[in-house]
Amino acid sequence: MHSNNLVISFVSPVYNAEDILDTLVLEIQNVMLKIQEPYEIVLVDDRSPDKSWAVMNKLSKKFKEVKSVRLSKNFGQHPAIMAGLTQAKGEWVIVLDCDLQDQPKEVIKLYNKIKEGYDIVLASRLQRKDSFFKKLFSKLFSKLYIYLTDAKFDNSIANFGIYNSKVIKEVLNMGDYIKSFPLFVNWLGYTSTSVEVEHAERSSGKSTYTYSKLLSLAFNTIISFSNKPLKLFVKFGILISILSLFVGFYTMFKYATGKITVLGYSSLMVSIWFLSGIIITIIGVVGIYIGKIFDQSKNRPSFIIDKIIENEI
Repeated sequence: MHSNNLVISFVSPVYNAEDILDTLVLEIQNVMLKIQEPYEIVLVDDRSPDKSWAVMNKLSKKFKEVKSVRLSKNFGQHPAIMAGLTQAKGEWVIVLDCDLQDQPKEVIKLYNKIKEGYDIVLASRLQRKDSFFKKLFSKLFSKLYIYLTDAKFDNSIANFGIYNSKVIKEVLNMGDYIKSFPLFVNWLGYTSTSVEVEHAERSSGKSTYTYSKLLSLAFNTIISFSNKPLKLFVKFGILISILSLFVGFYTMFKYATGKITVLGYSSLMVSIWFLSGIIITIIGVVGIYIGKIFDQSKNRPSFIIDKIIENEI
């Protein structure tokens, strides 16, 4: 993957970041003055509605290290990361958000750690500077994800980390229609570790992830990575069948002993509504999985690159 002796590639998805892109690039440059290795900065504009692209354009013309990539439309954060990874040429790739909550100064910790022989070094945010509800949502998602996929997952870790180019190559080879960069990395394996980093307050604007978007992302991710919900419904269906059998025997016994003369209308209606609800729910879950299979079978790209601007000087 790497060429031109590039050692480090920074990849950052950009959305509503016109006020902080200059600072992001400056802080990365300051860090690389200490590391003293050839590097590039790949900024990916996910069709931000503000003037982010104009700022990226200016930065690419001013600094030879900055490559600006613009997508054809808004595809979302994780497809934007994937687009950036296709343009990264370094032996090591650092993925970080553009909002400066992932602080470039912490890259030194990550870079020093890979010298111990790791393929992946992840940034662990022990004191996240996010809202209470966002942290709560993240914690609940991680517990549900662990239960449904039987995989290890740490909700203090997100995209921020340093990855060997061979890891990035395998991430890009994963053909899942629904993209989730940290979960892809988690699934791949390789020798990995984490280091504690300082998580900063958001320096400008606010997160574009609404709770409905977060819920949708969590739901799609779990459906994409696990078929356990289907297995759970099978077990639930068997349990209901066993209980129904016992209830049936009990009802027949009461009828045979003369304790029931007229079967109850209420119990019959409750049973019908209950079982109908279960059946409809199961059909709905199966339908969702079929829908995801349909999306995957269309084999559409998860992102389309519209423009690439880089200074060849």
